[in-house]
Amino acid sequence: GDIVLLAKPVTLTEGDRVTLTTDVPVATDGTSKPEKLLYAVSLPPVRGQIEHINYPGVPISSYSQLDVVAQKVSDVHDNSHGAGKEALR
Repeated sequence: GDIVLLAKPVTLTEGDRVTLTTDVPVATDGTSKPEKLLYAVSLPPVRGQIEHINYPGVPISSYSQLDVVAQKVSDVHDNSHGAGKEALR
C-alpha cells in the first residue's frame, strides 16, 4: 500500500532532549499493523543525534513506530552552540 509520513519540526536548545511521540513522526502504510513500520534516519540532526532511551549516548539509525508509541526514542541536542529546528528525515 501507499506509505504516508507526517513529520513536524522539533525545536531544541543546547543540551535539550525531546522524546518523540506520535505528534512528531507518524506513518501509515495502509495495513492494520502500524507497529511493524520502521523509520530510517537518512539525515541525522545537525547538532545532536537520535537515541533509544534505553541506550543514552548511542546514536541510532532506525527505530520502529512501536518505539515511538512507547516513547522510547529521543532527539538529543549535543550542547554545541545554537538552537535549531530539526525535521525528522
